[in-house]
Amino acid sequence: MIYIGCHLSVTNGYAAMGRTMLDFGGNTFAYFTRNPRGGNSKDVIPEDAAALNALLTENRFGPLVAHGSYTMNLCASNPVTKANGLDMLKKDLDRMAFFPGCFYNFHPGAHTGQGAEKGIELIAEALNAVLTAGMQTTVLLETMAGKGTEMGRSFEELRAIIDRVTLSEKLGVCFDTCHVWDAGYDIVGDLDGVLHRFDELIGLDRLYAVHFNDSKNPCGSHKDRHEKLGEGYLGTEAMRRIALHPALQNKPFILETPNDDSGYIKEIHTVLGWME
Repeated sequence: MIYIGCHLSVTNGYAAMGRTMLDFGGNTFAYFTRNPRGGNSKDVIPEDAAALNALLTENRFGPLVAHGSYTMNLCASNPVTKANGLDMLKKDLDRMAFFPGCFYNFHPGAHTGQGAEKGIELIAEALNAVLTAGMQTTVLLETMAGKGTEMGRSFEELRAIIDRVTLSEKLGVCFDTCHVWDAGYDIVGDLDGVLHRFDELIGLDRLYAVHFNDSKNPCGSHKDRHEKLGEGYLGTEAMRRIALHPALQNKPFILETPNDDSGYIKEIHTVLGWME
């Protein structure tokens, strides 16, 4: 089995998100630690966090997948942008301590013309500055589609970042199905081959979560435009094969498809139906 859910808003608090996902029929979810376009994050009230943790345990949820702001760029050429990104990362990880065993996912960033090697160096430098031996959060680098100077467009780039981080046991990968497809990995025609390549370069033991999205674009487009399940270039059968693949079981699958609540509920129940 897998765990399935979608992004929820933290506006009404943390326990409220858990109750919402129970109503949706899912058993995991994602949320942005702050406005996805930047800004302040919502303070964690300890009693609210404890209520969510109790709900997760009682209802056998899988790990949650918190998401960093899209504006957080740890490898920016602008020193102010880079410093702000590091500050966001540190504060987000401090808040994640309220939810032990959950994941913190972020887009590795864009090297903004400095080159991929410099981008790798700067991302690893930032991670080395904030990861601690005692933390109970696993930080996930997201696979990216490769727009512009985006980092994480290949398994090789992600491996290179991991290799430069001292506490690399605190790192994993979030496998975004739209992104890897748009990056040029044929998960429709050769899912086993792509996962084998991932295992060779990074290790399937580091694949902790899946962003489960169809794509509006053909393989290798480098455009990153998500589509509803079964309505894009991946298609229903390929999405089903991904959800049922033995190497991806017992992991949180997060829907980031262009839906409203009713659409997410429908997709959650579709995926649950595949597992029956």
